[in-house]
Amino acid sequence: MLLNQTAPLLQHRHNLRVLGDGPDTLLFVHGLGCDQAMWRFVAPHFEGRARVVLMDLMGFGGSRQSDWNEAQYDGLEGHARDVAAVAEAFGKGRCVVVGHSVSAMIGLLADAHAPGAISAHAMVAPSPCYLNDGAYLGGFERYVLDQTLALIEADAQAWTQAMMPLLLAPDASDPLSRELTTAFCRARPQALATLARATFLGDLRDRLAGLHKPVLVLQCDEDMVAPRGVGDFMAATLPDCVLEVIRNPGHCPHLTSPQACIDAIGRFLDQLESREGSAASGKAEAEETGQPGLLGRLVSGFRSRVTQAATGL
Repeated sequence: MLLNQTAPLLQHRHNLRVLGDGPDTLLFVHGLGCDQAMWRFVAPHFEGRARVVLMDLMGFGGSRQSDWNEAQYDGLEGHARDVAAVAEAFGKGRCVVVGHSVSAMIGLLADAHAPGAISAHAMVAPSPCYLNDGAYLGGFERYVLDQTLALIEADAQAWTQAMMPLLLAPDASDPLSRELTTAFCRARPQALATLARATFLGDLRDRLAGLHKPVLVLQCDEDMVAPRGVGDFMAATLPDCVLEVIRNPGHCPHLTSPQACIDAIGRFLDQLESREGSAASGKAEAEETGQPGLLGRLVSGFRSRVTQAATGL
């Protein structure tokens, strides 16, 4: 954790909230057009286990929207640098970036900017590429994406209404639909259009194999925005990945199936802790025997047999 003079600036720029306490950190990052409130059914559950950090991407929610500029945020890298800066300034212990949708990929890029500050990733309904490309089915043909982007630029509210059945279950409650619509309308229009273009036309498939951190991919079984095959592709490509498929229609399981998300993230954190415990045990054994892990056990066994043989002489 690097709490320095930049921390207050980051808090103001990204409407940061730091809640709970624990040995580790969960940094929650919302998806396209949303804000940190979308995590309210999931994030509080972990406040007794970890430091919980919630942020708004620049141009969205309660961020200092006057700081948004197209030169800096014309792709995902500008947002990735922001996430990296927050992880460096507010991370404690293991910092796990929990990113929804495009912010899963923003987290991937942030890892390259702050590899020592980010320990793992929990990706909720992620996709490295939304375009159908040969055998890879990202969910959309190019002409559909072009029409989508044209509608966002012309009438963001109309686009939001059109997307609602895809983002939420068809029978999702009216309050959730209204909340999501309000969040989209609250975003700076140019920021929404610019991030949408970077999201839907981007292709980060070639970056997956370079992420050598533990990753949870939380996939919905009925998600037309990020189809099931996308999760399978990511699980097969990421070097260290756990794929969990949950029953949830739509693209926002943290709103419509929050308990399933809580359970999956909790299991992932348990696995990270178990790994650390095993690594610590192996290190202690190596220090005791002067040999690493398995080799140490072999050496110890050999020494035992030699001692027994000598005793029998």
